Amino acid sequence: MPIVIPKKLPAYYVLKEENVFVMYDSRAYSQDIRPLEIVIVNLMPTKVETETQLIRMLANTPLQVNLHLVNMSSHESKNTKQEHLTTFYETFDDIKHKKFDGMIITGAPVETLPYEEVNYWEELVEIMEYSKSNVFSTIHLCWGAQAALYYHYGVQRTMLDEKLFGVFLHDVVDPKSRLMRGFDDKFYAPHSRHTQIERKEFDKVPTIEILAESEEAGVHISALKNRRQIFVQGHGEYEKYTLKKEYDRDVEKGMDTAVPANYFEDDDPEKEVIMKWKGPAHMFFSNWLNYCVYQETPFDINEIGPFDLEDSPE
Repeated sequence: MPIVIPKKLPAYYVLKEENVFVMYDSRAYSQDIRPLEIVIVNLMPTKVETETQLIRMLANTPLQVNLHLVNMSSHESKNTKQEHLTTFYETFDDIKHKKFDGMIITGAPVETLPYEEVNYWEELVEIMEYSKSNVFSTIHLCWGAQAALYYHYGVQRTMLDEKLFGVFLHDVVDPKSRLMRGFDDKFYAPHSRHTQIERKEFDKVPTIEILAESEEAGVHISALKNRRQIFVQGHGEYEKYTLKKEYDRDVEKGMDTAVPANYFEDDDPEKEVIMKWKGPAHMFFSNWLNYCVYQETPFDINEIGPFDLEDSPE
């Protein structure tokens, strides 16, 4: 089954060309199926690129997904056309009376700011609090993961001496976890950030399990034992050339940016990018939709209710 999105959304045509199974909304409404209701809270300035990446991850499963896109009403986007936002996005006020099977809160390029100084922090706090009672399972990505861990648990981040930038090898810590089913013992994932939540900080929260980590990149995937809240510090959803675009942009600005590690062939930016994280990324999101959402969420979506962050057996 496909993911259901508006036919005019740019991602629809991109993914159709890739033979990714997407269905436009008017066709989906004629089918008698209880689809999963998934909302993406898109904090990234490059909204079209980010929404396409995440839709790609959600589309290749047997499950039908109705997708909702949300942006911050308390922040004016300068990198996405207002017409796109008006046509395809909702605000939190538009959705806060609804319940969702799943939510994804993206990262954002604000990691050097104190959380409370981010101009949409109060609105994001409302959304994170709302997710505890109205969303069955929420994935937080990169800065979104750090923000959620700080808000829910007071977990602190650390500024890195230099940017963590590249594709790094990770160990599966808990191969029995539903989220890690089908993973090899080791897998690659991209990272791009200036901050980190160290393992010792995770160890202070007994209800959170570490599922995958890297000697170089630290904790990558962690989650509550009941999988109602999931935290990912890396970017498995990135496309093949996402890090290259970021590197080229920084070089053009005259910044002293290191070549992303383990990314170009022979670590030479003049050579081709070697993509080695696509399979694990698709598997992670498929596992989430299947094991953490579809098989657990109530058939009547209105029965989704709160859970205790401090008492979350799997």
